[in-house]
Amino acid sequence: MKVYHPEHIRNIVLVGHQGSGKTSLAESILYVGKKTRRLGSIEEGSTVSDYQPSEKERQMSIFSSLMHVEWNEHKINIIDTPGYPDFTGEVVAAIRVADTSVFVMNAQEGIEVGTELAWKASADNEKSVMFVINQIDRPQADVDSLMVQMQERFGSGVTIVQFPTDDPNVLIDVLVMKQITFKPASQDPPTLSDIPEQYIERAEELHNSLVEDIAVSDEELMEKYLETEQLTEDEMRAGFRDAMLSRSIFPVFCTAASSNVGTARLMSFINNVTPSPIEGAHIMTADGDAIESDVSGNPLIFVYRTMAEHHVGDYSFFRVCSGIIESGMDLENAQSGAIERLGQLYVLCGRDRETVSSMKAGDLGVLVKLRETQTNHTLRRKGDSVVVAPIPFPEPRFREAIHAKTEGEEDKLAQGLHQITSEDPSLVVQHEPHLSQITLGGQGAMHLKVAQFRLKSKVNVEVEYTQPRVAYRETVTTEARDSYRHKKQTGGAGQFADISVLIEPLDGEFRKRPDINVRNVAQSTTAWGSNIEFIDAIVGGVIDMRRFFGAIQKGVLEAMQKGPVAGYPVGDVRFVIFDGGMHPVDSNENAFRAAARMVFRESFRKAKPVILEPIHDVEVTVPDLYTGDVMGDLNGRRAMIKGMESEGAMQKIIVQVPEAELYQYSTRVRSMTQGRGIHSARFSHYQAMPRNVQEQVVSTSKASQ
Repeated sequence: MKVYHPEHIRNIVLVGHQGSGKTSLAESILYVGKKTRRLGSIEEGSTVSDYQPSEKERQMSIFSSLMHVEWNEHKINIIDTPGYPDFTGEVVAAIRVADTSVFVMNAQEGIEVGTELAWKASADNEKSVMFVINQIDRPQADVDSLMVQMQERFGSGVTIVQFPTDDPNVLIDVLVMKQITFKPASQDPPTLSDIPEQYIERAEELHNSLVEDIAVSDEELMEKYLETEQLTEDEMRAGFRDAMLSRSIFPVFCTAASSNVGTARLMSFINNVTPSPIEGAHIMTADGDAIESDVSGNPLIFVYRTMAEHHVGDYSFFRVCSGIIESGMDLENAQSGAIERLGQLYVLCGRDRETVSSMKAGDLGVLVKLRETQTNHTLRRKGDSVVVAPIPFPEPRFREAIHAKTEGEEDKLAQGLHQITSEDPSLVVQHEPHLSQITLGGQGAMHLKVAQFRLKSKVNVEVEYTQPRVAYRETVTTEARDSYRHKKQTGGAGQFADISVLIEPLDGEFRKRPDINVRNVAQSTTAWGSNIEFIDAIVGGVIDMRRFFGAIQKGVLEAMQKGPVAGYPVGDVRFVIFDGGMHPVDSNENAFRAAARMVFRESFRKAKPVILEPIHDVEVTVPDLYTGDVMGDLNGRRAMIKGMESEGAMQKIIVQVPEAELYQYSTRVRSMTQGRGIHSARFSHYQAMPRNVQEQVVSTSKASQ
């Protein structure tokens, strides 16, 4: 296959909600570009991009898929992405390495949550954007209403380039000011003709508006337009590209991808107008510097995705950020320091591979069997210091406890979890020893269901999900004092330790008391992330603290692992040892360790203990229509409303919610909003739970012991 210079490469990513027709549009592009001989069908499982067994079974995209087509001396790299919100990690990664985000909109539906997620990712990466209103041939298609919604949500930069006519095979293009007629399901080029009289007034109005929008982005163009009221085709093309690069224009095209209507014209626009890798939003280094797509630069690769393929090995999907790469080249992994020898270079079209001799800056490709390289890794010339900024994958929205169905398969489960999280960093494993559980977090129930399928297929381990236990904490709310004498005589040397202590909340500086003189302060952080402050206030040598202070600390830390209230770890307390006694023969470390455990428990019970629960900062984005229902549901989850923000036709509700009330919340919010709502959650802090809720937690804890 021909090796393309970055000027003749276009990297596009197809994004949008499930059912908008991204995969069908990809099929149409490949067919019109004569990359394939027939249009694949999602129902038949014959599409180029959805080739994984789990995708065919569910008739939906789950993984991003890399394809390419050669069109008018250009190479168009296409990444087809999933539209279901659970697989947004695939979308975020693909947007990072593409130069233009092509939003595919369902002409029968409004703006949906998959579109919202992709819009944020594109904005965060400063990518050029264009819209394709697909399925214009469907009976319920309403392009005009959808255009109004798009302009309300995404701004006045949303600019019509085409609109449909009464004939589903005919479009009016206001950029070239022609009527374009397509032959359905054909690879033949469309025919151009003059715009019929019934459409000319609207076309001229939209054309003038488009030219004004293009001219606004360039002072010279604006001056010429004001003088002549027109621009040449080349001027419009250059101005359009600049306006897309500055994200001041988001052009809108129309297609009926299943019958190839609009596809050829769309491909020509991608070639002629959308930015090349040289012009697009640059890949950035971890230090915030732009990386130029320069073929004369040092070779630099960024791996944005990894995937194991049966009978092949691990695929590493990459973008050549600079320079030229060739098979057999040795590059250094910036993260591990290992030297990777590049094997055969491939360009993909779904699962089909084509070998290439080399690849230039800006191109997308695949390597097989890299030993030390994973997603988000940089491969560079040895001695270089550049590191590509990693992709920030989304935080989990849905979490389940996971365990193997069959005892003894824990090692296989650990191996499988390592594999699937390496391939998909939006899956997050957490080991929580103090709760004796492993949890798997993802973007939703479907995400974890697919992970379950992948664990079975990769390492042959069947897993079950259960509701995770919440990482509650116990602490005290007031000061309390207590003493404990540990005395044990069993013949021979005995055990003796006497301790008097004060316990209080760790919420400020230690308050001086007349009977307590601070001699030494020690800070400790527990394995579960809580803090404790030990204060040695022993005077007169009644306890040899140089000898026994460490044993006392160990005893207290042991007692903190299971709090006296409900058996949850204790945190954020101050423990003051101010008096006691010892025996010249029978006192030893074990005695003071045991005494410390007991006195901590007794003093803790006297200090008005409470259970703390984790609170999360939550943002729920829903269509305005469902705001009342969602707010009512949140109130039932003990949420504290912090505010609301409008985002076009969507409302963002900002709240704080106890973690215990968020179990399977992503499923609930989608159910309430017909799949159009989504939330994000991030741990904020711990706070004391209401007394009635604490009583329920204590009761449940005692019943399970």
